Amino acid sequence: MGLKGCLKTTRTFYFLTILLIIFAKGLRTDEENKNEEPELKSYHDPDSEEDEAPLGSRIVASASVTLGKEVSQPEEEKHSAGDGLEGEEKEDLPDQPPPVEEKAKEVPVVNGGTASGEPCIFPFLFQGNEYSDCTTDGRGDGRLWCATTYDYDQEKKWGFCETEEQAQQRLQAEEAEEQYQTVLHMLNATSRKTQKKELYGKLLKVAEKGHPKAMEKVAYAMLFGDYMSQNITKAKELFEKLAIEGSPKAQTALVYYTFGALGGNLVAHMILGYRYWGGVGVPQSCESALTHYKLVANQVASDVSLTGGSAVQRIRLLDEVENPGSTSGMLEEDLIQYYQFLAEKGDVQAQVGLGQLHLHGGRGVEQNHQRAYDYFTQAANAGNTHAMAFLGKMYSEGSEFLPQNNETALQYFRKASDLGNPVGQSGLGMAYLYGRGVPVNYELALKYFQKAAEQGWVDGQLQLGTMYYNGIGVKRDYKQALKFFNLASQAGHILAFYNLAQMHATGTGVMRSCHTAVELFKNVCERGRWSERLMTAYASFKEGETDAALVQYLLLAEQGYEVAQSNVAFILDQNGARIFSENETYPRALLHWTRAAAQGYTVARIKLGDYHFYGYGTDVDYETAVIHYRLASEQQQSAQAMFNLGYMHEKGLGIKQDIHLAKRFYDMAAEASPDAQVPVFLALCKLGLVYALQYLHDLNLKELISEVDLDQLLGPEWDLYLMTVIALLLGTVIAYRQRQHQIIVPPRPPVPAPAPPPRPPQEQPQAQAEPHAQGEAPVQGPGQEDEEQQGQQ
Repeated sequence: MGLKGCLKTTRTFYFLTILLIIFAKGLRTDEENKNEEPELKSYHDPDSEEDEAPLGSRIVASASVTLGKEVSQPEEEKHSAGDGLEGEEKEDLPDQPPPVEEKAKEVPVVNGGTASGEPCIFPFLFQGNEYSDCTTDGRGDGRLWCATTYDYDQEKKWGFCETEEQAQQRLQAEEAEEQYQTVLHMLNATSRKTQKKELYGKLLKVAEKGHPKAMEKVAYAMLFGDYMSQNITKAKELFEKLAIEGSPKAQTALVYYTFGALGGNLVAHMILGYRYWGGVGVPQSCESALTHYKLVANQVASDVSLTGGSAVQRIRLLDEVENPGSTSGMLEEDLIQYYQFLAEKGDVQAQVGLGQLHLHGGRGVEQNHQRAYDYFTQAANAGNTHAMAFLGKMYSEGSEFLPQNNETALQYFRKASDLGNPVGQSGLGMAYLYGRGVPVNYELALKYFQKAAEQGWVDGQLQLGTMYYNGIGVKRDYKQALKFFNLASQAGHILAFYNLAQMHATGTGVMRSCHTAVELFKNVCERGRWSERLMTAYASFKEGETDAALVQYLLLAEQGYEVAQSNVAFILDQNGARIFSENETYPRALLHWTRAAAQGYTVARIKLGDYHFYGYGTDVDYETAVIHYRLASEQQQSAQAMFNLGYMHEKGLGIKQDIHLAKRFYDMAAEASPDAQVPVFLALCKLGLVYALQYLHDLNLKELISEVDLDQLLGPEWDLYLMTVIALLLGTVIAYRQRQHQIIVPPRPPVPAPAPPPRPPQEQPQAQAEPHAQGEAPVQGPGQEDEEQQGQQ
């Protein structure tokens, strides 16, 4: 109990200290935002340096205001598109700068050798070379040693810097690191799923040796079911072990988001930003959310390339199940093969379309720069200007397949621009803006960007906004910058969202709005590399691996992805998860429907009403159901919500019974959606019948008839009048029927046809030769009839 209490007290102290640090950092950030001009983002320029172009610190530079100078990262920190979150070191924040006062280096005391128990002397001389640290030189067993005097060659005094057990552990760690680097390099070099499964088997062996990064990757693979069998219990054990050792990623997985954020993990920052924005588990604070989202957005925006990066589809499982293939945007394999067939036959549009698909990826097509280059080359040779411009983009950006070449890029941009292509005009403007292959010329850059923007090309609009904001080649004009950034954002450009967020966060050119800035920064953050996990989760769901898809969606839901939240709720709603008990399913689904509804998803709001109406995961509460249906009908004009409100008004559930209001909501539902017209018609028929029965019930005919006095109403002789009227009606009916019988005439009997006149004797043999049927006359032409008449005359 004493040890547990001590650990609990220590954690509480750390948590309070972290909160104080975050609060102080938030205040400092707010002061910096008020005093400093926001930094806008343009495309990352791999060739430019800050001392070459004066606009580097304003447009091209990475997030220097927030992040500081970037440091180079080893190969294991490169991101692999197929590895998902477990290969995420590239997104981590740069290391913090070293403290001003460095601690004195600890001098080891040697053991063994010729001077056991004496301290090492640094530097020491060995074979003519000075060593400032322990070394393995001169030994075949790889153990570290040092000299205890300056000149080892003369005095021969030395000892081991580590025990034999420590040396063995170090050698094992070095061997594990070498194996990890080898496996990681092979993982990054392949995209085949079978090979990755084999490599993850090797990675598991490295993790068993205690290698922390290998343990992180294996833990994520077991958690998500990526390339390994899903084993959440084992993954939890690995994360707990890593969390004790201080791994920021493991702390993130165990919901120690604050510790992970301080460790530089961007996913942890994103989770904290969402929680502060929505008030999930913490007091709602827009400024705190802004601080965390801005850190992540800086990194995401700095990674945006000229080609735009890979595309990610956000697929709702509910829509996909109800209307398969209608909302996912995924291309079927047969359709892709058809486009490939057209491209091989020389269809230029098919070549350009396939080139763009392989350049950006998405819609079921993997990113492949080599195939994109081949398709663009074929279309460019046929004279297509879009293909020329995209080839210029590929050469300007460079890739592993295609080396960067400004001169070739400039040639393609010029060809496309001369033919009026806006993509080529924008690329030529970028060349003059950054001096890529040509001298820097802001006037020409502005000219080409204006031409591209006039044709609606998003890159031209973005760069015009950047030039007006920074006053490059034109007079600084925040209103014009805001105009062009808004135009670019309508096309979904990530840097347009980022720049608008910067302006709203600091009140530059617009009224400061923390809420708007957070929403824009959140949009940018959700386009980071971790968004590729959405497609991985969808692929797992399509393959029937529901639990693996659920775990991946759960982590994305924690990051604030509304699509992931609704997909988690949908899987739980369908009872498709085996990792949760039945008692947990509906309450967890209700939680995620609530979070998705808070972000404006209409179906989630209706689902909340349904859950409270039927009592799924909560008590039956008609009043709360009415509130959710009313919100969905008023804010999103949902026909389903209007229909449900009409039903509840009809039945008086959670609201006063009112047939007139019920009819009103039914009519509104029919007007809001054509699909609701048939259900509304049936509901109105039922409502009319119920209303008629209720009216008759309320009318009470027996009492009404008994209260009527006909002598007073029609007079004392009303019965005589009634009999007279009946007699007149009866006589009128009889007279009408007799008149009808007289009009009908009986049919006459059929009259036999007259016999034909006798023919002259000379015609009788001919008539006998051509006999006709009885009662039929020979058919004669008009000319024959005239001749016979003349002959008889």
